[in-house]
Amino acid sequence: MALVQHYPALRPAAAPACSICIANYNGVQVLGDCIESVLAQQGDTPIEIIVHDDASTDGSVAWIRQRYPQVELLASSDNAGFCIANNRMVAQARGEFVLLLNNDAALYPDAMATLLGESRKQTVPGILTLPQYDWQTGALVDRGCLLDPFYNPVPNMEEGRREVAYVIGACLFLPRTVWNELGGFPEWFGSSAEDMYLCCLARLRGRSVMVTQTSGYRHRQGKSFGGNRVDAGKLNTTYRRRYYSERNKTAVMVICTPTLLAWPLLALHLAMLSLEGALLSLMKRDGRVWREIYGPATGYILRKLHAIRGRRREQQQMRSIDLGTYIRVFTVLPRKFALLWRHGLPQVR
Repeated sequence: MALVQHYPALRPAAAPACSICIANYNGVQVLGDCIESVLAQQGDTPIEIIVHDDASTDGSVAWIRQRYPQVELLASSDNAGFCIANNRMVAQARGEFVLLLNNDAALYPDAMATLLGESRKQTVPGILTLPQYDWQTGALVDRGCLLDPFYNPVPNMEEGRREVAYVIGACLFLPRTVWNELGGFPEWFGSSAEDMYLCCLARLRGRSVMVTQTSGYRHRQGKSFGGNRVDAGKLNTTYRRRYYSERNKTAVMVICTPTLLAWPLLALHLAMLSLEGALLSLMKRDGRVWREIYGPATGYILRKLHAIRGRRREQQQMRSIDLGTYIRVFTVLPRKFALLWRHGLPQVR
């Protein structure tokens, strides 16, 4: 069992309005930019900063304790993963709201004021995010994401669209009561699609998932987990990331899709996933693509289908919206076709 050493903040804020939760693993080179962006927020909103260090080997714990004594630090003896790290931090949080913030992201100076202002306007509390901008170029990456029929993320670039299907965990803001109601991140997800799962559950229960029209955050995409970015016109990823992504997106599809549509959709998806894996393995002449991504991902879903169906029953019993409302933030064209056309075969390493 992992041991978590708790280092309380030197000067904890009294009754913070928001708890900023930062999961860290070997991020000493980027974490300073993240924390400094939080400390530089405009206004006098009381906040607390909680960092969970996931057994880093780069001296992160000592560095945080020396440089930022005002930070609440949870230091794990074992590498628990992104989901468990965030669950631990929110359990420790005292704020009315929580902001999950990647260690490789940095907030605009008016970010907290914008998020808190938008949240106060909501009659039914929901999930919020900010527009995401690339760290190096400053280009807009997305304003939250839509989903295609097979739950692949489609970046929303429309300035006027506020409602989205989900927001990435690099910058995810919500009331702590809503987090507790939804049950936090499923720990078996590891480090992929946990944000999609949380947002889809929120929408099933009639809560909004929205992006602000102003402010934003900068993000070193793929720095904290590897892959999931375009370099020199090519999509780069890792075997580990692709496995978790395909496995977990499929689980979200089964659990969250309203009505019996989930089952023909699952059958079609698994068939297409198997075909995709076989074709990529042949075209890249690399059997690892099937052995480490597509074979294990489809096999996991089939082996665990009974348990996933049980979770689906639990969540669908609490559904308060119909299928039409649920899919209005979905697109028709499968996202992978667009990526293949634009960037060619992904570079997997």
